[in-house]
Amino acid sequence: MGEAEPLLHFLFVSFPGQGHVNPLLRMAKRIAAKGPLVTFSTTLDFGRRIKAASNGSTASAYEADAIPIGHGFLRFEFFHDGADPDDPKRDDLDVLMARLDSNGPPSLTHLINLQAHSGRPVSCLVNNPFLPWALDVAAQLRIPSAVLWVQSCAVFSTYYHFHHRLAHFPTDENPDLTIHLPGLPPMGPQDLPTFLLPSNPYKPLTKVILAQFHNISRARWVFANSFEELERDAFKAIAELLPVIPVGPLVDAGEPQEKVRADIWKAADHCLDWLDKHERRSVVYISAGSIVMLSSEEMQELAHGFKNSGRPFLWVVRENLRELLPEGYEKEIEAEGKGLLVGWSPQEQVLAHPAIACFVTHCGWNSTLELIAAGVPVVAYPQWGDQVPDAKFLCDVYGVGIRLPAPAARADVVRCLDIAIEGAEAEAMRERAEEWRELAVAAVAAGGSSDRNIEKFVDEIRKWVASELAAGKLH
Repeated sequence: MGEAEPLLHFLFVSFPGQGHVNPLLRMAKRIAAKGPLVTFSTTLDFGRRIKAASNGSTASAYEADAIPIGHGFLRFEFFHDGADPDDPKRDDLDVLMARLDSNGPPSLTHLINLQAHSGRPVSCLVNNPFLPWALDVAAQLRIPSAVLWVQSCAVFSTYYHFHHRLAHFPTDENPDLTIHLPGLPPMGPQDLPTFLLPSNPYKPLTKVILAQFHNISRARWVFANSFEELERDAFKAIAELLPVIPVGPLVDAGEPQEKVRADIWKAADHCLDWLDKHERRSVVYISAGSIVMLSSEEMQELAHGFKNSGRPFLWVVRENLRELLPEGYEKEIEAEGKGLLVGWSPQEQVLAHPAIACFVTHCGWNSTLELIAAGVPVVAYPQWGDQVPDAKFLCDVYGVGIRLPAPAARADVVRCLDIAIEGAEAEAMRERAEEWRELAVAAVAAGGSSDRNIEKFVDEIRKWVASELAAGKLH
């Protein structure tokens, strides 16, 4: 009899933000499905919020030692970053980053050592870039590491060129400069991530974003939540500087383990029953994600625009935005049967529903990939950061959407919805959206471009573990 294959144990470590946790957890499930044991970790405080929001079958997922995923297993174990759950400033970015920088490395080191003592030594660490110190911890413990970039390859290339001063960007002296980067279309100031503009008011956030590139060379692999067919030129061009490997789209729709989630808000699943009552391609879906804050004027104009369109709509309005709606608005639209407002939705299931006609979105990258994977046309309303180039690509490169001018005006809302849903232009958008959907599905299917990259990654870790065992460096 041959020897048993050594245990492969991947540790995924995420920044405590919904938009960071979601894609990393999805990649963790893809890795687990190939056979290894995967431990998913983020801060203890964020873990408590995940547990509080989970229900039914998902509740047991965070209590069980290991959840079967394909040929492998997934488990959760959180590290303590010193957060006080009662501190109202615990989510303030400056406070959070300082706390993670000081408490994260020793807490993560302790967690990794605990795995070894429990008979499951970590074979590879995978993190998302807002925790750059995780790569330093892995290097100190001689563990190979990888990074998952949670935005597009185009945005990665843009930040990379800016950080390394490989191209000229807009300045106070030349604010209207158009930049030309390899593999990307020409991008004016109106197309760039807003954090790179001289007018950017969030300088501390720019510093945090660019800090991701200081030690990224420590990672043996840099992955991107995208797929080769979507950004072929961008991937080819950045490979000349730093190979970036596509493993997306990291979406859950249709996956057998889609109920293993890490949402910190409870999704209003009853909205799916509401959608069942509507005709095919009749409902407008609206969501601005987990962070975007809109002004009172914008909320008023959007609210009237959706109502004036005469189309049924499902609108995700977080509790901290409800007070900005017109007085009595929610009761009025629900009484008329025209609209439904929810605090949070099972977005991938919503986008896959046949009743959805188009998606009014802030164009965060997770939402962008989810709509591409679902084949849904777009009304793009970006606010800041990478949402701006995402909107450009959706409308001008992928050809699946129309841009809603900012600040929103009710007449523009109605006009854009008409363009995205009716007529020859809408039909062309739907056809292109369906073509992208088919390519996205093929990329993550068995033998697809992204699936092959994940398979190769697991094989490389398997070979590394075998060589370390042969050399007597692992026990």
